[in-house]
Amino acid sequence: MNIALYGKKYNSDFFSGFSELLKTLAENNVQVFIHREFHEQLPNEIPALAAAKVFESKEDIEGKVDFLFSIGGDGTLLQSALLVGSSGIPVLGINTGRLGFLSGISQENIKQALQNIFEKKYSIEQRTLVSFINGAEYFGENNFALNELTVTKKDTSSMITIHTWVDDEFVNSYWADGLIIATSTGSTGYSLSCGGPILSPGCGNFVITPIAPHGLTVRPFVISNKSKIKLKVESRSENFLATLDSRSVTLPSSFELQISRAVFTLGLVRFPGDNFISTLRNKMMWGADKRN
Repeated sequence: MNIALYGKKYNSDFFSGFSELLKTLAENNVQVFIHREFHEQLPNEIPALAAAKVFESKEDIEGKVDFLFSIGGDGTLLQSALLVGSSGIPVLGINTGRLGFLSGISQENIKQALQNIFEKKYSIEQRTLVSFINGAEYFGENNFALNELTVTKKDTSSMITIHTWVDDEFVNSYWADGLIIATSTGSTGYSLSCGGPILSPGCGNFVITPIAPHGLTVRPFVISNKSKIKLKVESRSENFLATLDSRSVTLPSSFELQISRAVFTLGLVRFPGDNFISTLRNKMMWGADKRN
């Protein structure tokens, strides 16, 4: 078995946990690949580090590894999605951050998670990605996102107007600070903070959520992720911002965005008892009311 490790920042508090991770992998004859930028941050005294191979891109691991372990928070996992791209490599999120909604494996549960993998006691949950169809000029081959695509105002405090079509049917002209097109995975992120609904990962929907809309009747709109979306922005500024998760570009106000689901999905590793509802209940602290 071959496993790739990716992280953006090494947390010294994770030293013992990371050492134990590498030790367990070595004891089970697993060949480890570590992303170069992450590898350069790791202390040399970590046992079993010398046996690891270093990689830099998707091409270095595509067809060569069975899993990619994302070590960090949810932001790290979003970057991991870019790294594996269309390769089909499933991702396991190990949480060394704070909330860890996507990176669900805590440091205390690493050993059990590895045992489940070795014993094949896991499933792969496929997550839909949103694709910025005509955004390749700006985002290259990574013109997709796991959580959301957004358009927001730039260089002005005034609202922008986002004219929106779904499957060539005009929906609305949103007067707002911006608009979010969130996947079901992203429904618990930025969209949720703007009043959007929580979507189950397998429900097959996108949610269109306005950011600070100027209209009391404007509400988030759930649509099929098979739909194609078109956005055209009007602004007092000549530009606006378009983002894919944490990556952003400045686009001219004349640019018309075309959006759909990506032609591939991201596989997330799930273990027995590890499901969306239990994660939602724990991370959102549902049931914490003392009356329960």
